[in-house]
Amino acid sequence: MTSPATLTTRTVTRGAPARRQAMLDYIIQAGSAQVDELAERFGVSRMTVHRDLDALSEQGMVNKQHGGVTTRSSSVFESNFALRSHIATREKQALARAALEEIASGEAVMLDDSTTAAELALLLPAREPLTVITNGLESIDRLKTASGIKLITLGGDYQPRFNATFGLLCEQTLANLRANVAMLSASAILGTAAYVQDPTVTQIKRAQMAAAERRILLVHSAKFGQGALHRLADLDEFDLVLIDESLAAEHRTTLDEAGIHYRLIEARP
Repeated sequence: MTSPATLTTRTVTRGAPARRQAMLDYIIQAGSAQVDELAERFGVSRMTVHRDLDALSEQGMVNKQHGGVTTRSSSVFESNFALRSHIATREKQALARAALEEIASGEAVMLDDSTTAAELALLLPAREPLTVITNGLESIDRLKTASGIKLITLGGDYQPRFNATFGLLCEQTLANLRANVAMLSASAILGTAAYVQDPTVTQIKRAQMAAAERRILLVHSAKFGQGALHRLADLDEFDLVLIDESLAAEHRTTLDEAGIHYRLIEARP
């Protein structure tokens, strides 16, 4: 990723795609930026910046706001899968390692479309033989050559933003399957409930929960205290909630008082 200090107006000469990538790199590092700031940094007009941000927004990479832009998810906007895969990677890998401990050889494991589930997919060959059921194409790609993994892919409508399949066909397939454990994530945790921005994603996650004997939620601590539009489930509907150890004390207290079964996971360097 390009450092903000090294971004120059020379990016403009490589054309719009290169400029937009450099602009995205800068916004990811900064977290947010103003239109005037981007225009000055990249030596282009405000109108050009707006066009670039519109293009990035259509890809689900950024969330345009009045006078600026952010890569942070909001209550109604979920970032593109490719962008989310670069956020809190160390924490997600730690959660994946902890989730692997909850899986036994010979089981059927359900993975949702999340980037955290994709991290877990990399580790699953260590538990071969397994049956893995997922709608996430990144998880499918990571497991397709694993000889000891029976891979069941959920069909449906492909959505590039999430790099996954959803819709009626996906839901109908889930209704005819039963897994030992479902590994899921959520966009936000408010109080003792998990939320997701997109209704289509929420519907399939609920179907995955219904198709599993055990349900485990893997969630980054930064998502606590945040809100999203659609309620996925109360945390007590999960058999276990795995969270990285950076969870604030106030949220730990809330979970303790509600009797939520959770475990804090150390995110090693």
